[in-house]
Amino acid sequence: MPSLPSLRPHKLALLMAAAALCAGASAQPTALTPEQQRFHDIYKELVEINTTHSAGSTTTAALAMQAELVKAGFSKDDIQIIEPFPKKGNMVLRWKGDGSKKPLLLIAHIDVVEAKREDWKTDPFKLKEDDGYFTARGSIDDKAMASAFVSILSQLKREGYQPKRDIILALTADEERGDIDSNGAWWIFKNKPELLKAELGINEGGGGELYGGQGSKPKLHRVQVAEKLYTTYQLELRDVGGHSSLPTASNPIYAMSAALARLGAYRFPVKLADVTKTYFARSAQFASGQQAEDMRAVGSGSTDSAVTDRLSTVPLYNAQLRTTCTATMFNGGHAENALPQSAKATVNCRILPFDDPDEVERQLKQVLGNDKIAMRQVAPPTRSPVSPMTPEIASVVEGLTQEMWPGVPVIPFMSTGATDSRFARNAGVPMYGVSGLFTDPADLRTHGLDERIEIPRLYEGREFMYRLVKRLGS
Repeated sequence: MPSLPSLRPHKLALLMAAAALCAGASAQPTALTPEQQRFHDIYKELVEINTTHSAGSTTTAALAMQAELVKAGFSKDDIQIIEPFPKKGNMVLRWKGDGSKKPLLLIAHIDVVEAKREDWKTDPFKLKEDDGYFTARGSIDDKAMASAFVSILSQLKREGYQPKRDIILALTADEERGDIDSNGAWWIFKNKPELLKAELGINEGGGGELYGGQGSKPKLHRVQVAEKLYTTYQLELRDVGGHSSLPTASNPIYAMSAALARLGAYRFPVKLADVTKTYFARSAQFASGQQAEDMRAVGSGSTDSAVTDRLSTVPLYNAQLRTTCTATMFNGGHAENALPQSAKATVNCRILPFDDPDEVERQLKQVLGNDKIAMRQVAPPTRSPVSPMTPEIASVVEGLTQEMWPGVPVIPFMSTGATDSRFARNAGVPMYGVSGLFTDPADLRTHGLDERIEIPRLYEGREFMYRLVKRLGS
């Protein structure tokens, strides 16, 4: 890393601003650099466009981001708005390089999980900026990354940067729904694969960990190289019903509840792979006492039940160790004074990439323990290969991490959630989930109430992604 006096003025300003942001982690910065202000405005604009499935439009968001890129100097001819379904628009930009290297794909989804105003402290579609946090639906997942990519390419364009390779930016729809048919990344890879074909790609799914809450220092930086398989089952039990004054033993609400209670108490077998062992081995240094010993044991390949039982009390570690299936929705009955004629439940499974989905389904049926439950799979799992940590990606990510957060290790990681990277990997594009966005696992609110990110961490992450795109593009 060059010494401060040798940096160009705008670079020095960025670093000084980042340092000020870190120093004042508990309060919003009083002054932003011009590029940070542009990023803030793009981020706010994107966050405040409702892109939920129920009431929103990713087409509106895609058009807004196209306008920002045109404003920065890109031609409309470089950008496509692809809308295979109403209100499900995707934006694809191709910035032509000199052809000396194969393309780089940047992908981020612009749809968000549903958010009910009555559940949140503030309007989830108005960016709240106080107490040292940005709070809104999508403030992390995934509009932080999407707006960062838009602002980064805009900055590079204004700076006169000329990439060695084509840089492809894809802002996609319907990543959050689990319904593959309308998923933007899946649709483009299936119908217009030439638009996204690349040598490697960057997406969500990684990020960093810090512990101790607001103002804490980053501890480790994860790179997602694999992810669990996503699948969902609809369960239903039916009965003849009747008058509520004459209860029967066949009440489907009780029967379904008993089956779900058995599922809640069940743990799928522990199965380890190299990525899992590496994660625990390298993360053990941030734990202490028995937990550190247990993490090192798993890192060396141990599946001793006492060890894995202790680690499984931490949800993140439990999800790394095994396939999980959990009830997410329940509905039963039709009137308060009638016996229920049906009970329905939704069970969402996240399957280890080296597990057998058919065997998981067989185990699920066995655990539910009721042959009368009709079980229908509504989102078949999509397998995808592990992306290798090549010298190119490893050296760039590790080098930048040490520049910005000295001593913070880079750790390959299997994402417990599904991302659009699975479609890219199956199309032959190695994908890496890495963002420079650090969060405390104890305060991770993605998909939950009052989703938020520390203000300084957002600007730091954007700076990391700026350097990452610039170096990979060169």
